[in-house]
Amino acid sequence: MKKGQIDIITMGCSKNLVDSETLMAKFEKAGYKCTHDAKRIEGEIVVVNTCGFIEDAKQESIDTILELVQAKEEGRIGKLFVMGCLSQRYKEDLEKEIPEVDKYYGKFNYKQLLVDLGEPETPVAESAQRHITTPHHYAYIKISEGCDRHCAYCAIPIITGRHVSRPKEEILAEVRELVERGVKEFQIIAQELTYYGVDIDGKRHIADLIADIADIKGVKWVRLHYAYPNQFPLELLDVIREKPNVCKYLDIALQHISDNVLTRMHRNVSKKETMELIEKIREGVPGIHLRTTLMVGFPGETEEDFRELVDFVKWAR
Repeated sequence: MKKGQIDIITMGCSKNLVDSETLMAKFEKAGYKCTHDAKRIEGEIVVVNTCGFIEDAKQESIDTILELVQAKEEGRIGKLFVMGCLSQRYKEDLEKEIPEVDKYYGKFNYKQLLVDLGEPETPVAESAQRHITTPHHYAYIKISEGCDRHCAYCAIPIITGRHVSRPKEEILAEVRELVERGVKEFQIIAQELTYYGVDIDGKRHIADLIADIADIKGVKWVRLHYAYPNQFPLELLDVIREKPNVCKYLDIALQHISDNVLTRMHRNVSKKETMELIEKIREGVPGIHLRTTLMVGFPGETEEDFRELVDFVKWAR
């Protein structure tokens, strides 16, 4: 075990990665040396940032915790802490089943870890609290937490709660600070980025936010991830088309096209509305690249529903 070394292990999505980067910066400010996803785990302190979204991810998180418990018992690592979505949702169960972990934190209280280790609370501007683990030219920017949607298959609202937008000036300050550190490409992430601002004043402000990010000197590329098709803010298309450094790219999860399956999924959008939206997106931003996720085998899906989805994929390209 290496004294003064913190090993951070991140599981799950890019939103978890941002949390890990925030924690690493706090540890480093306190004088620790941090290693992210090291091939050889041997830190005095090990923190696992877990995923609790789907069954395979939950099992992978649990298996990783158990492997590290063994490493702790063998003296190869020191203290073991767990944070993230899995422990946010199943904290009491985990404490009962795997008591060897020194402490469990959830999705939002992990910054308390340093205080629990005896380090003084030292507030720092949020923009300076990131140790970027991605290649130095790009970084993720998380613009909100939580989700107000209630899709039948998704546990995210249960884990993270309602949608909460970050203050716009805080986001812009983070982008400016990262530009000064050499970051050129910004991947904009949220559970549902088109909902940005609704919790603040009832209006969608994603187009304004992206336009302001694009106007920051030194921002070379802006890429948008995790949009939702229901009530899509069409003014965002104007920003994508008109700002040369906003990539002609959109990650928009559709999940299915059959009205039967969309209704069962509680997606609050129809086949007709989805196809009309795709046409508007392609008309509004010629040459745009669309990325999506689609789910097959949802309970109640028929062969006819599946064939309808295959035909849609061909049509939507």
